[in-house]
Amino acid sequence: MGSKMMARAAIFLYLLSLAAAMRTGGVSMIGQAEIDVRKFGAKADGRSDDSQIIVNAWNKACTSPSPSTVVISKGSYLAGPLKFQGPCKADVNLKVEGAVKAPADLNKFKSQGSWVLFQNIEGLTLSGGGSFDGQGAAAWKENNCAQTGKCNSLPTNLQFTSINNSHVQDITSLNSKLFHVELLNCNNVTLQHVTIDAPEDSLNTDGIHVGRSTGVNIIGADIRTGDDCVSLGDGSQQVHIEGVTCGPGHGISVGSLGKYHDEQPVVGVTVRNCTLTNTMNGIRVKTWPNSPSGVASGMHFEDITVNNVSTPILIDQNYCPYNNCQQKIPSKVKISDVSFRNIRGTSATPLAVKLVCSRGVPCQKVELADINLRYNGRNGTATSQCENVKPTIAGKLSLPICAGPRS
Repeated sequence: MGSKMMARAAIFLYLLSLAAAMRTGGVSMIGQAEIDVRKFGAKADGRSDDSQIIVNAWNKACTSPSPSTVVISKGSYLAGPLKFQGPCKADVNLKVEGAVKAPADLNKFKSQGSWVLFQNIEGLTLSGGGSFDGQGAAAWKENNCAQTGKCNSLPTNLQFTSINNSHVQDITSLNSKLFHVELLNCNNVTLQHVTIDAPEDSLNTDGIHVGRSTGVNIIGADIRTGDDCVSLGDGSQQVHIEGVTCGPGHGISVGSLGKYHDEQPVVGVTVRNCTLTNTMNGIRVKTWPNSPSGVASGMHFEDITVNNVSTPILIDQNYCPYNNCQQKIPSKVKISDVSFRNIRGTSATPLAVKLVCSRGVPCQKVELADINLRYNGRNGTATSQCENVKPTIAGKLSLPICAGPRS
C-alpha cells in the first residue's frame, strides 16, 4: 500500500510540474487557454496606451482552435478605440477585472463610431467584475443633439454588432460619451448584473439600447444615467427585461420609433419586476409624428414599482423632443396588444397615466389592470389622459383611467 501511494504522489507531482512547464507566454495549456494582457506587455498604469496589446491578445485567442480566455487583470488601462473582431475559431471569454479607460480626446474616435466594438462573434462571454470608463464629461459639452437632431457624432462605450449566443455579466460602464451599451443585429444575448453609471445631466447616455436584435435578455441591471435606462429601437423582438433598477434617467422605453423609413417591427417585449426612482418618465412607448408606417405589438409591462416618477405610464405617439417635427401629421406606427399590469407607487406629476395614440392609426388592444399610483405632490390627485385609444380596464384602480370597458 505504501509503495502504491508513493507512486501516485510521484505521478501527481509530475503532472503539476508538467502543467507549470507548459504554462508559457501567459497561456495555460491545461484546460482552457488563458491569455493575460499584462504578460503580453500591457503597462496597466493608466497613462500608457495599451490598445494594441489588448487587441493582439484578443487576436491570439480568436484564432485559437479551442476555447480561450483573455484576462484584463486588475489595474488601470488606457485604451481605445478597441475592436474585438470575429469570427473566432472557438468561444472566447474576455475577463475584465481591471478598469479600462477611454481617451478623453474625441479625435481618437474618427476611425470607428464606438469606443469598444465587439463584432461578428459567436459564443462571446464578457465578464470579470471590471469597468469601462468612457470619460465622457468633456464630450457631453460637445453634444449638440438639441440643435441638430443628430446624435451619432459621439462614441458609444460598448457596442455589440452581429453577436450571437453570448453572455455579458458583472461588467460596469461608466461615464459614456453617448450610449453606454448598444446591441445591433444580435441574437440570443443575455446581459446580467450589468451596472451603468453616469450623471443625470449627461446627455443622450442611454443605458442599454437594443436595435434589430432577437432574443435579448436584460436581467438584474442597475442603471443610473442621463437618458433612457433601457431603450428598444426598431427590429427589437422577443426582448425580456427583468429586475432592472433605473434612476436617475428617462425610464424604460420602446422607441423612439418612426423616425426613419424601412424600420423593422417591434414584437414581443416583456418588462417585469423593475423599479424606477426619480426618473423623467416611467415605462413608455414613443413614436414620432409624421412617421412612415411601422408596427409595435406584443408589449407587456408588469409588476413595476415607481418612486417619484413623472408620468409612470406613457404612450406618446407625438414624440418630438427638439420641437422640429411636423406635429400636425399623425404617426403611422401601429401600436397594438399592449398591457400594463400591477404598476404601483408614486407619480411626481399629477398626470400619472398618459395614453396619447395616433389619430391616423389609433392604438388597439391596450389593457390596464391593477394600477395603484398616487400623486406625490401636495395639491391634487393623480389623473389620466387618453386620446385615440379605448383601453380595457381590469382589477383595482387608485385613479380614474379613461372611459374604457372593464373586463
